[in-house]
Amino acid sequence: MPKPPENLREFAGLLKVVEHLRGPDGCPWDKEQTHQTLTRFAIEEAHELGEAIDARDEKAIRDELGDLLLQVVLHSEIASQEKRFDINDVIQNISEKMVRRHPHVFADVVAKTSEDVLDNWAEIKAKEKGHKDPFDIPKGLPALLRAHKIGEKTKKVAFDWDNADQCWDKVEEEMGELKEAVALKNRDEVEAELGDLLFSLSQWARHNDLDAEQALRKTNMSFEVRFKKMQALVKSAGLEWTNLPADQKEKFWKQAKA
Repeated sequence: MPKPPENLREFAGLLKVVEHLRGPDGCPWDKEQTHQTLTRFAIEEAHELGEAIDARDEKAIRDELGDLLLQVVLHSEIASQEKRFDINDVIQNISEKMVRRHPHVFADVVAKTSEDVLDNWAEIKAKEKGHKDPFDIPKGLPALLRAHKIGEKTKKVAFDWDNADQCWDKVEEEMGELKEAVALKNRDEVEAELGDLLFSLSQWARHNDLDAEQALRKTNMSFEVRFKKMQALVKSAGLEWTNLPADQKEKFWKQAKA
């Protein structure tokens, strides 16, 4: 039976833990995992980290960072066992990339603003890949976040609204078109116009230095907290949620919101 490392504060200790988990006497579940089976967990952990950051929960942030780090180490251990690469290759690769893509720090390139930094980053990345894809954005990103990034990309090639007011005009235009589609009861048109409206709203948010994805994430979290509080208030009042009329539910909702 493998013994846990003596110093679990060190990165080497985590590497040894994962090595044991994937070893001959390790965990049956961990030994069965592949890059493909673990993909969803990496995505889930990234979202959970985002939620912890939104909640400003320091303990949760620390925990979720650890969970995300575990995914990196697990994937690296799988590759190491297959003699393809190991965690040191991963570390070297990202270190070299950071040096290469920050010539304003590690070389003599001048970048006075964050925008200069991002422009340099995009140019270096395009050279590394041998081509420049204006939509080099992961397709698996949440839709609102991807819409935000699409706007950032098209802005760099001078295809963007000049300001937030122009974006808002587009939002109102799309809202009108959505209402027309709803009135016609055309489901396909309603879906298309709803997408146009959400895309326009994300661009308006971008022009106001807001993140629509983050805003919606916070609203979702707030709604969940208030909904649970509302149901607790109903229960404490000795009432049954299923028998409560709409006006009473609204009353308890306002109490929870307050």
